[in-house]
Amino acid sequence: MIEFAGWHMPVWFTSIVKEHLAVREKVGIFDVTHMGRILITGKDAESFLNHITTNNVEKLKVKRLHYSTICNPNGGIKDDIMLQRAEEERFILVCNASNREKIYNWLIKNSKEYEVKIENVSDQVPMFAIQGPYAEKTMQKVVDIDLAKMKHWRLREGKIDDLHIILARSGYTGEDGFEITLWRVTHKEKEKAIKIYEKILEAGREYGIAECGLGARDTLRLEAGLLLYGNDIDEETTPFEARINFAVKMDKGEFIGREALQKQLEEGLKKIRIGLKMIDKGIPRAHYEIYREDKKIGTVTSGTYSPLLKMGIAMGYVKPEYNVENLQVEVVIRGRKVKAKVVNWPFYDPTKYGRRRVK
Repeated sequence: MIEFAGWHMPVWFTSIVKEHLAVREKVGIFDVTHMGRILITGKDAESFLNHITTNNVEKLKVKRLHYSTICNPNGGIKDDIMLQRAEEERFILVCNASNREKIYNWLIKNSKEYEVKIENVSDQVPMFAIQGPYAEKTMQKVVDIDLAKMKHWRLREGKIDDLHIILARSGYTGEDGFEITLWRVTHKEKEKAIKIYEKILEAGREYGIAECGLGARDTLRLEAGLLLYGNDIDEETTPFEARINFAVKMDKGEFIGREALQKQLEEGLKKIRIGLKMIDKGIPRAHYEIYREDKKIGTVTSGTYSPLLKMGIAMGYVKPEYNVENLQVEVVIRGRKVKAKVVNWPFYDPTKYGRRRVK
C-alpha cells in the first residue's frame, strides 16, 4: 500500500505481473474511486465545456463519451479527461485524482459568463474499472443492461441492487472493459460500494478475475501507449507535442489555449512524444536521458518492464527530427548507455490483444 493523491492505495494484491496478465488474458477489477468526477448541468453546459476543453462537445451525442484535454492559455495541458454526456444538458467530467481540486476550481473560475451548475461529486460516486476480454461476460451477470449491443465509447444507466449506476465502455488498459460509477453513494455508505465490488468479484470468479493495484494499472496503460498526467504530460506540454491531436478540434471555434496551439502549428514543434523498446537488457525509468550518437536528444517520461513482451519499454520526448520509427538510440541506465529503438504504440500486437470480447 502507498499514499497516492491523498489516498491509501494498493500497488498490488498478488503481483504486478500476475494482475497485468490477468487483464490481458482474462479480466481484472480496479478500484478507481480516487479519480475526480465533476457534474456539469444547465442550458449552457455544452457551450461552456466547448470553451473549456479541446475536443468538440457539440458533436458528442447523448449516452456517449470522448477523450479530451483542458489547456491553459499557453496551450499546456492542465489535465487529460474523459467527458460523458449522460443527457442533453448533463455531463460528467472524469479527471485525474491529483487534479481534482485544480480542475474543479478552473471550471468555477471560467464559468461566470455561462448558465451552468458545477458540482464536485467525487466523494459521492465510487468508481470501479473492469477490464479484459472477459469483462463483458463478468458484468453481464451483474447489470440489467444488454452489453452485447453496447459499443466502445458508449454510456448506459441502470441499476445494481437498486443502486443507480452509470456504465461506460471504456478504460485505461488498452483492453475491452467498463468503468462503472455508483451514483450518490457517499464514503459513509461505503458498505454499499463494497457489496457491489464483491458482487463483481464473484461474477468474474469463473473467468479468473484478479483484483488489481496501481502497479498493473501503470504497466497496462504504458503498454497501450496511454498517458499519465504528471509524467508524460503537464502544463508545459501541449496536446500536439504529446501526439494526442485527435483530442483537439481546431476547427470548432474558440477555446482556451487555441491561439497558442495555432501558433505552435504554424511555427512547428520543439519536442514530440515517442515510444521506445529496449534492444539490450535494461529497464528504462522516468527522467533517464535519451542519446543518439553521443548527443543527448531527449528524456524518458515513463518506463517499465513489459510483462507481456518481457522487455523494457518507455515513452519520452525528443526533438521532432528523431521521431523516426526503428531509429536506434540509447537510454542511460545507471550510468551505462543501453541500446533501444524508436517505435509507435501500442507496444504489443493490437490484433492479438486490445479491446477483445470473448463471445
